[in-house]
Amino acid sequence: ELELIRRRHDAVGELVSQSNLRNGLRSRLSRVFDLERLIARVVTLRATPRELRQIGTTLGELPDISGLLANAGSLELAAQREPLEFCRDLRDELERALEPNCPATLANGGCIRTGYDQRLDELRDLASGGKQWIASYQQKIIAESGIPSLKIGFNKVFGYYLEVTNTHQARVPDWFIRKQTLKNVERYVTPELKEYEERVLAAESQALELEQELFQRVRDLARVEAPRLMAIAAALARLDVLAGLAELAVRQNYCRPEVHDRCETVIRDGRHPVLDLLQPLGAFVPNDTRLGADDGLIHLITGPNMAGKSTYIRQVALISLLAQIGSFVPAREAAIGIADRFFARVGASDELSRGQSTFMVEMTETARILNTATPRSLVILDEIGRGTSTYDGVSLAWAITEFLHELTGCRTLFATHYHELTRLDETFASIRNYNVSVREWDQKIVFLHKIVRGSADRSYGIHVAQLAGVPEWVNLRAQAILDHLEQGQPSSANGERTALAAGSGRAEIQLTLFAAADHPLLEKIRRIDTDHLTPISALHTISAWQRELGENAVTS
Repeated sequence: ELELIRRRHDAVGELVSQSNLRNGLRSRLSRVFDLERLIARVVTLRATPRELRQIGTTLGELPDISGLLANAGSLELAAQREPLEFCRDLRDELERALEPNCPATLANGGCIRTGYDQRLDELRDLASGGKQWIASYQQKIIAESGIPSLKIGFNKVFGYYLEVTNTHQARVPDWFIRKQTLKNVERYVTPELKEYEERVLAAESQALELEQELFQRVRDLARVEAPRLMAIAAALARLDVLAGLAELAVRQNYCRPEVHDRCETVIRDGRHPVLDLLQPLGAFVPNDTRLGADDGLIHLITGPNMAGKSTYIRQVALISLLAQIGSFVPAREAAIGIADRFFARVGASDELSRGQSTFMVEMTETARILNTATPRSLVILDEIGRGTSTYDGVSLAWAITEFLHELTGCRTLFATHYHELTRLDETFASIRNYNVSVREWDQKIVFLHKIVRGSADRSYGIHVAQLAGVPEWVNLRAQAILDHLEQGQPSSANGERTALAAGSGRAEIQLTLFAAADHPLLEKIRRIDTDHLTPISALHTISAWQRELGENAVTS
């Protein structure tokens, strides 16, 4: 929807130009939590104390966020202010009820604030040992027994006890009950202290039970407000997207695209949005793109391996996608026609569990594109037809290109190594040839990563194989075969044969694809020093050759 896309561009543009507004929003949004997830936890009764407190923290940021949006000029930014209800009652209740640093679980309590519930405070005081009661009881026993050093202690094994040193054992009353004997002290209990201990233990379980009830009550208050909270979550999410897109545009020097409803794409100095971030500043080579009725709806892109064909076609698709979500784009200028769908046939993978080979997956995805693309779609294709024979692959790629031109008529970028396809621009009005330029220097090639008009004459696959570490023997032999093929002499591609490294041992000889290869015995014959060869040595040598030839040897 063209109008909604432009509204988003207006909002991103305002945030780009108003750095105080952008930075203020991003600062406050960094302190809010994933409200939508938290609400889902509340509604399903799975929210923890910490998560419930996070809702209160998020609500506490809303007044500042709303204040920042008060003077927003764009419709999209202004529209996000209305759903930001402060929910003051819920926020106040959450802050009054829950500790600032709530535990992650409710199992051990400790989430309800002191002062929120009087009964809970009393139980907690009792459960924690009631310092005031212990102090007064200790003074009472000291006065009654006359033991000035008597003190009350506690441990998890024996509970509460009275501790008396051995020097005052004679003053211990008869109603003290001996509990434990240590080296220099004796420990006792009294019926009154035992009763108090039982009350303390009961208070712990009662306090935990009451705290759980209070937490559930607060959680139910948040559950009732779920619809309002969901509207707030949606508004915060939109603001987060817009502010993030604006920050990216500022950092990476993106431009605002012109979005229209014509089937045209014009990009000046476009960059791949991911590689533009990963590579050092200024290292990525930008490229222009012009797709449309006057500049060709289908661009066939040829060129060397690793030169950037796949990067370029994905770059155009990503720039178009960014434009349609309301983002600025990595380019100097851009005018993007809205696409109803984006189609990509890129990469090679199989689905063996479903009985589909790599080529079957490729054809299935291609079929989906051909059957569903419309004139308003954007299609990128990367190396269609690789998984079958050369002639089958070329034929399929040729027919697919004709189909997209004649029956679909959509914007298409097709990266291919089938140079035969480049002849299509002589027949079809809306097909254009482009290639990724390179420079050859000192028997090496330099990738310029620049898309230019015309078709490439080579793919430099052998050069890439060399870079990948393919053995030199293979590279040299492949180059020799390629030279003969390019000269139109497939029957004499044997040429000067490249020998394997010495000492590799006897190996089975595989005939070449195009002509008979030299047999290893020929090289042995060439190396014989006939001037110093005795008759008996000659006979032994010939016999060895016959054994080497095996069944092909001629015997009399």
